[in-house]
Amino acid sequence: MKNEDLRGKTVLITGASRGIGEAAARAFAEAGANVALVARSTDKIATIAGEIGQSAIAIPCDVSSHIEVHAAVEKTIQTFGSLDVLINNAGVVTAMGPMQDADLEDWGKTIDINLKGVMYGMHAVLPDMIAQGSGTIINISSGAAHGPVEGWSAYCSSKAGAYMLTRAGDKEVRDKGVRVLGLSPGTVATEMQREIKASGVGPVSKLDWSVHIPPEWPAKALLWMCTSDADEFLGDDVSLRDEDIRRRVGLI
Repeated sequence: MKNEDLRGKTVLITGASRGIGEAAARAFAEAGANVALVARSTDKIATIAGEIGQSAIAIPCDVSSHIEVHAAVEKTIQTFGSLDVLINNAGVVTAMGPMQDADLEDWGKTIDINLKGVMYGMHAVLPDMIAQGSGTIINISSGAAHGPVEGWSAYCSSKAGAYMLTRAGDKEVRDKGVRVLGLSPGTVATEMQREIKASGVGPVSKLDWSVHIPPEWPAKALLWMCTSDADEFLGDDVSLRDEDIRRRVGLI
């Protein structure tokens, strides 16, 4: 799929009310795609969809509910006729602090959103993608998927699990025409980074705001990842920290 082929394609983006999700929704719409914005923040996604225009719909959905995720996918297909790209972007960084002090309910909610939410999205879209013999699933990953961060046991565990879903998904469906890969964007200037900064937990909270990249960068990378130029990364993460990747995406 080349960028120009996004015309007429349909993309579903979770966590689309802010940050990377919002930037991606706008970027895919500008590239000609139909966009389904999915998030718990009903008013925010409705506003963004209204600004994008007729090619966008807002679907309230809690990704920790497999029933709501399946309903969102069905609504998208009913509206646009097909679903070609799923971006599993919804995520939280909560339950920060030492394991022995963790609020286990909050810890579990992080897993519900960051890991189960990814599985629910993949489970919902794969039957139709396999039937049509094409599709792209991109899971938003993190450096935390590959290495532990002090005080971030829930987030690291959830992202490591999501990375394994990317790898397992690719093994299962690549030969059926479905592409599965992940994007590790690095630190991005979003509300999540403000929450991390305010927590004071872990080394990322100590970073100066100036080092964070704008959300439009990963949004542009997601567009590139829908093209065959990114096929070498199927079943793996694309790291936006890599200067060569930034060059190939057109960021430098």
